[in-house]
Amino acid sequence: MTANLNITDRKKKVLMVVANPSTSTQTGWPVGFWWAELTHPYWAFVEAGYEVEIRSPDGGPLQADSFSDPEDDSGYSAHDIVSLGFKHSPTHAALLADTPSIEGVRPDDYDAIFLAGGQSPMFTFVDHQALHQLVVDFYEAGKVTALVCHATSVLLHARRSSGERLVTGKTWTGFADAEERFADDFVGQRLQPFWIETEARKLEGTNFVVDQRFRPFAVRDGHLITGQQQYSGAEAARLLIDAVGR
Repeated sequence: MTANLNITDRKKKVLMVVANPSTSTQTGWPVGFWWAELTHPYWAFVEAGYEVEIRSPDGGPLQADSFSDPEDDSGYSAHDIVSLGFKHSPTHAALLADTPSIEGVRPDDYDAIFLAGGQSPMFTFVDHQALHQLVVDFYEAGKVTALVCHATSVLLHARRSSGERLVTGKTWTGFADAEERFADDFVGQRLQPFWIETEARKLEGTNFVVDQRFRPFAVRDGHLITGQQQYSGAEAARLLIDAVGR
């Protein structure tokens, strides 16, 4: 009876992978993760009673994209009080001060994986073979595997152990061309080295879909979950919670 209670009462555990800081080869600007794509899913998981572990591909301190900062002079994310609270909580800010790397991660130790986006993933996730393998390992272990916004760039290249693309036969989403166009117009120059939607539509045997620009939108196909952009993080988290349970 005690053993059964322990199994029942065990907290669900999700691994959140957040991008390391980098420099855009497109603009020369520093790039990082997007606050809302970390904090809004994090809050959804905590409210559901989950244990959340934050790591980055290479480990170390993390830095957010400036436009995602609710205190940035641009005012672009001034509405994001969830991220503002996370940023100013010493306990939560400490989670990003020196992240462990993904080295040695075992899917069996978690119930799900969630990759947050931002501008950095377009430069640091897209060709990171260890990260691609980790995503595939979670997926092939039958674990819920979620990716949001520019983190979905991983799915352009990740292949299963059979050699088949992970997204073959799957319906999925990611940052839309219309959203890239809006972002480019907002800053007055091209931001990304490629556009996920453009590249995804070149792939055979997969179904890439998008909703209206900057509207919460996430898709679940089996145990693969994807979210379109920064307003889709909480939506993707809810789909993950529905799939994993509480």
